Amino acid sequence: MRNHTITTFILLGLTNDPQLKVVIFVFLFVTYMLSITGNLAIISLTFMDPHLKTAMYFFLQNFSFLEISFTTACIPRYLYSLSTGDKTITYDSCATQIFFTDLFGVTEFFLLATMSYDRYIAICKPLHYVTIMNTSVSQRLILCCWTAGLLIILPPLSLGLNLEFCNSNVIDHFACDASPLLKISCTETWLIEQLVIICAVLTFIMTLICVVLSYIYIIKTILGFPSAHQRKRAFSTCSSHMIVVSITYGSCIFIYVKPSAKESVAINKGVTVLVTSISPMLNPFIYTLRNKQVKQAFKDSVKRLMLFLKK
Repeated sequence: MRNHTITTFILLGLTNDPQLKVVIFVFLFVTYMLSITGNLAIISLTFMDPHLKTAMYFFLQNFSFLEISFTTACIPRYLYSLSTGDKTITYDSCATQIFFTDLFGVTEFFLLATMSYDRYIAICKPLHYVTIMNTSVSQRLILCCWTAGLLIILPPLSLGLNLEFCNSNVIDHFACDASPLLKISCTETWLIEQLVIICAVLTFIMTLICVVLSYIYIIKTILGFPSAHQRKRAFSTCSSHMIVVSITYGSCIFIYVKPSAKESVAINKGVTVLVTSISPMLNPFIYTLRNKQVKQAFKDSVKRLMLFLKK
């Protein structure tokens, strides 16, 4: 995003109403703290508890790290703006925010697809699960997720570095985002807009196909189980991941299925708030409340802490 005249941007935020700003600040601060606390708790549990050393919890650990990183790339900067009234953001800070939010967001899609493959192996090939999803394979899959995320965002980002901003520096959003930034550029943006769409669709379709195929095989296998108890237990191991996948892909679809062009900016802001604050807060609760092993690990950790404090 090269620029000869503009060195700072102004982020309009979500509202100009002072009272509503207070409500938004409290809401975002609470959801952010819950998100950080919940995801850090999952990371800690997967590190400490010996029963949570399988590939499933290794992926969950990385997913929690991504959630912390993603929400931290957006929310604290906006909380600072709400508390101080300072709406300006430097050119470098804006470019950095776009890079990290896009990297974490795209990587999360690939990780969700990897987690669905992990569930497929666990349900459809349980006897070979430990052999197939060993530590080495799990680490390589995580590395592939990050590499894929980086490779997806680099082409549009490299073109974006050549953008110039001459007339306006006002971004109609609460965080730096590609779409409102392209609207205020005085450079021809057709090519980069098409590239952004191609990369987004490619990520969405590739990961969605992996998720759908995995769950088709999973459901077929579960329905073939002779016992109702076995079927219920198998579905419960996948339910948390299915809920998270539904929220993530659902919000992504909602961004692109817009009722009208005029409402698209407002909808994008609303969905971005959902994705960057509410989803990272809900995911730890979804995984813990519906997972007996995680709940047991949490209870054991609390007991150990109580014993330590008594000593």
